[in-house]
Amino acid sequence: MSSAYGPGKAILFGEHAVVYGRPAIAVPIGKVRACATVNPGTPGAGLVMSALDLGRIYGLADASVDDSLRAITLNTLAFLGIRLPLDLVVEVTSTIPVACGLGSGTAVSTAIVRALAAHFGVTLPNTAVSSLVYEVEKIHHGRPSGIDNTVVTYEQPVYFVKGQPIETLRVAKPFQLVIGDTGVCSPTRVAVNDVCLAWQCDPAGYEGLFDKIGAVADQARRAIESGAVDLLGGWMDENHCLLQHLDVSSPELDRLVWAAKQAGAAGAKLSGAGRGGNMIALATADSTAAVESALWAAGARGVIVTEVR
Repeated sequence: MSSAYGPGKAILFGEHAVVYGRPAIAVPIGKVRACATVNPGTPGAGLVMSALDLGRIYGLADASVDDSLRAITLNTLAFLGIRLPLDLVVEVTSTIPVACGLGSGTAVSTAIVRALAAHFGVTLPNTAVSSLVYEVEKIHHGRPSGIDNTVVTYEQPVYFVKGQPIETLRVAKPFQLVIGDTGVCSPTRVAVNDVCLAWQCDPAGYEGLFDKIGAVADQARRAIESGAVDLLGGWMDENHCLLQHLDVSSPELDRLVWAAKQAGAAGAKLSGAGRGGNMIALATADSTAAVESALWAAGARGVIVTEVR
């Protein structure tokens, strides 16, 4: 038996604009994760995928061509030079909510790549894992920026610009995030495509918004690396306002953002593609409990408290 994991993730700054070449910042969320386990299968049964959280057990041969578990499994085996047929069971479990902006699909893909590699006695470098996962991100996101597979694979805070070398962030002073789940599933692909259509109709206007979002991400990077975490709250508020202008927020997200701010959060914003999913709030040791309680009271379906370091 070989097992591997992939953490969740949260985008701190730069959603959507990152697809258009602006910078973004993302962090791993280790409190939630996906696990993949590879075991020998019944002789003659072929390769079987077991996704018990989704109530699905199916043979790889029966999966559709756009099935992401099928895609990451076949791509990884091809990369490793392993030929089918194989009698294996790939079992996947996850504590990461699906379609909520915490990188569920990315974490599952990462776990599968590493578990399959370990089963065949191979240790893949992060660059190879990230590249394999990125190809499957196209199924989830349509036009992926590459930030999700990067932060989940490297399991470190990253400053990411599409097409440029990966930069990990030095967090000079740890800070606390409270993550609130709206309970509204919102596939990333839909929101990304909608922003793309709006950009095509008004390229100048949207390029201006992307520039402002990118500038916020740069300011936030300086604050994180200098330890000026008290400045992050204002930049989170500014980023959320700009994302509202992109029409990717929602009443549920705005309600949780407002509740967190009223409870003492230094700043709050949606995280991820938007239209549902999760929001994040910057809290302190003194305000974390109040912010967490306020999010539950405002209708959050789940709350995670995590420290970025």
